[in-house]
Amino acid sequence: MNVLFIVVDDLRPVLGCYGDKLVKSPNIDQLASQSVVFSNAYAQQAVCAPSRVSFLTGRRPDTTRLYDFYSYWRVHAGNYSTMPQYFKENGYVTVSVGKVFHAGVSSNYSDDYPYSWSIPPFHPSTEKYENDKTCRGKDGKLHANLVCPVNVTEMPSGTLPDIQSTEEAIRLLRSMKTKKQKFFLAVGYHKPHIPLRYPQEFLKLYPLENITLAPDPWVPERLPSVAYNPWTDIRQRDDVKVLNVSFPYGPLPEDFQRQIRQSYYAAVSYLDMQVGRLLNALDDIGLSNSTMVVFTADHGWSLGEHGEWAKYSNFDVATRVPLMFYVPGMTSSSASQGKKIFPYLDPFSHVSDLVLQGRSKKMVELVSLFSTLAELAGLQVPPECPETSFSVALCTEGASIVRYFNSSEEKLEKEKDGFDDAYRGYNEEPVAFSQYPRPADTPQWNSDKPKLKDIRVMGYSMRTHDYRYTLWVGFNPSNFSADFKDVHAGELYMVESDPHQDYNIYNNTLHGGLFKKILGFLKH
Repeated sequence: MNVLFIVVDDLRPVLGCYGDKLVKSPNIDQLASQSVVFSNAYAQQAVCAPSRVSFLTGRRPDTTRLYDFYSYWRVHAGNYSTMPQYFKENGYVTVSVGKVFHAGVSSNYSDDYPYSWSIPPFHPSTEKYENDKTCRGKDGKLHANLVCPVNVTEMPSGTLPDIQSTEEAIRLLRSMKTKKQKFFLAVGYHKPHIPLRYPQEFLKLYPLENITLAPDPWVPERLPSVAYNPWTDIRQRDDVKVLNVSFPYGPLPEDFQRQIRQSYYAAVSYLDMQVGRLLNALDDIGLSNSTMVVFTADHGWSLGEHGEWAKYSNFDVATRVPLMFYVPGMTSSSASQGKKIFPYLDPFSHVSDLVLQGRSKKMVELVSLFSTLAELAGLQVPPECPETSFSVALCTEGASIVRYFNSSEEKLEKEKDGFDDAYRGYNEEPVAFSQYPRPADTPQWNSDKPKLKDIRVMGYSMRTHDYRYTLWVGFNPSNFSADFKDVHAGELYMVESDPHQDYNIYNNTLHGGLFKKILGFLKH
């Protein structure tokens, strides 16, 4: 079985297949209709490099020791094998296109080549213009804006990075099919990461009058200040700078909030078109019956909820991601000769009539991807990591989730009902863990992306079906230790009565059982 692993930058599950009524994503929805879709999948840290290194090594950020962008795990933590490296060692040709690892120090300025990849990773030539002044403003001049619909023919080389990545991925699929190579192809798309730069025609799909504000665009009154992310990256864009928004809480003017949301959705539809072209090619080349497709994102992105933008928090909007697995013959029956599984669907004209195959409401984590893909490919599943695993090259901290592929929802309800009493062992109730570092208890200019040496507080967050529980505790960056006797703040949100996580009941609830549970988990 070949593997096509698609990872998207900053994509929260605003997709038709996740019940979003506004966003047009027919190609990803079509993939979902042939896949097992996980409704409750969470990243381990809501920022690019730490999340990607975590799921590509199958280790949590406390084990990779990467909470920022400035260390390479093989040097600073342990010489951990990665998911593509494991496939490569098992006879696969492993190839990286676009943004798979985060570029720079955290992947040794090489996207971890040659350990992880058989050939040097491909980066689109126009990637270097991402943050340049390419957005034409109302004044006719070019700016480095946040909201940046463009005429693609006016862009450097007349294209955009994700278009180039799709073309290269299709070329590689053809080449590997011709050479009859068993492959693991990872394709990393940039959008909807900021700047929200996409072909301007996608704006037509989202008239501004149809765009609402977030359901909770205010800063919740019981939100601990340490939990708030002040969206500093957005503030540095030309079109936001001119708004002169106060630090740290803003807010942004409502009309501009709507424009950001509009452009985020437009960027998602532009992404959908790239995914559609790629999957259509997989069909045309004759590989869709022998290739599993995994689709996910490195983390989510706040669109004004809690008065926040961007990622950099422990809330669902920042940590929850789409996750789906298409496995020929397992999640869908193989297509008959000549019948396409993934015909290209035009987001401008397609009317969705989505029928989802399998949907799991299980709490799952991206750290489980390594062991899950190994099991699906028929490789030996790497062993579970021991409590201290810095010297262990091959092990994972996330168990395979293949066992959930056929689990019925009734079984899930029974399981859920059995866990009402307090702490009964850390691994019984399905739980997703995330964490986020802060330099101080109040929002600072470096609160969103503190460097390791500046981290003083770590927010550990536990998400179950019923609640999200977060503890902000003292953290010592010199020995990577969290002190649970030094609790700076806490958050507790009950999902059923407070789905948007606006009413923090931490201070008026007894939560000794939850405290024990989070400690029990972290010990393991």
